[in-house]
Amino acid sequence: MNDRQKVAMDRLTEVAEGIYDALDRGDIPQMTLPLRSKRNIEFDPMTQVWKYGSLKTTRTAKTTQGATTMLRTAYTTDFINEMIRENKSSTLREMYYISEGWNAAKFHTQDEGNLLAEDLETISHCMREDFKLRPEESGAHVYGNVTFRTMTKKGMKDINCMDDVSEQGFAVPYSVEKETFEIKSHDVKFIMALETGGMYARLIENGFPEKAECCLVHLSGQPARSTRRLIKRLNEENGLPVVVFTDGDPWSFRIFASVAYGAIKTAHISDYLATPTAQFIGITASDILNYDLPTDKLNDKDIGALHAELTDPRFNDEFWDSEIHAMLDMGKKAEQQALAKYGLDYVTDTYLLEKLSQLGLL
Repeated sequence: MNDRQKVAMDRLTEVAEGIYDALDRGDIPQMTLPLRSKRNIEFDPMTQVWKYGSLKTTRTAKTTQGATTMLRTAYTTDFINEMIRENKSSTLREMYYISEGWNAAKFHTQDEGNLLAEDLETISHCMREDFKLRPEESGAHVYGNVTFRTMTKKGMKDINCMDDVSEQGFAVPYSVEKETFEIKSHDVKFIMALETGGMYARLIENGFPEKAECCLVHLSGQPARSTRRLIKRLNEENGLPVVVFTDGDPWSFRIFASVAYGAIKTAHISDYLATPTAQFIGITASDILNYDLPTDKLNDKDIGALHAELTDPRFNDEFWDSEIHAMLDMGKKAEQQALAKYGLDYVTDTYLLEKLSQLGLL
């Protein structure tokens, strides 16, 4: 048990004790939490990320649903503490099935368990990784001349993400905190985070990490927390600039926002996960026009998402306002792979060279 896990266990025990102490006094147990909505996201000038504001919501045991939540809280804290004591871990999916034995406290959907784990983070000021709760495999990988020292079954081991891995790269573990994961050395100039596996593989095949002296991080869609935390550490501890290369659609814009500004559902730990200096390098509505890219028509969900982003404080600047309006006006979106219209080497020989040169990274 490391120090972070001991703190987590102590604070979760305090949460459970608070519920039982209220019952002993004859009071109705309650928990006060930040309101998790777009209207409670505020910019923190100290950390340069978006975090929860002052709006709160209170959950009480006045109703059957509220009482069930309190009961689940007690069971969940006990389950987490047991894992920490026994040096075991569990996926959120496994916790959902384990709750089948909790009688009236069992979760009806996995989302209920996921949300409760996030509640416990906000109350305890600890991270889910300290609880030894992990998601299912994220699929995120790293490729480049960076050496990590990470925990294996045989203890701590050094792994170079170019020489010691397959062409798929180094698989990002669910926890990348300093206790079990060190960034030992690197010989790269910047980090490039990519949304799709196809583009990640294309850049590796084209030798782009070697030519550009960069490290690639495959986000595997909406990035897992450990992926965002690793990018944050590479940037913060090693001074490596970060660029994010995604598709050109509203969902991809949100992928960038989660890396750079923080995600709404994890705004309580944005200062741990977000990299505010990260820069977006496409695909934009301007790119669709400037590079004459093949497109798909925006569907109703795309249009609704773009309108929502116009009121999202994370996109409240001139660049995003212009690009989102332009995409709405043209009614089109495009994928990273649309650059293959000009050949398989075009993305590395032309598009990225132009984009990165504009940022002074090449």
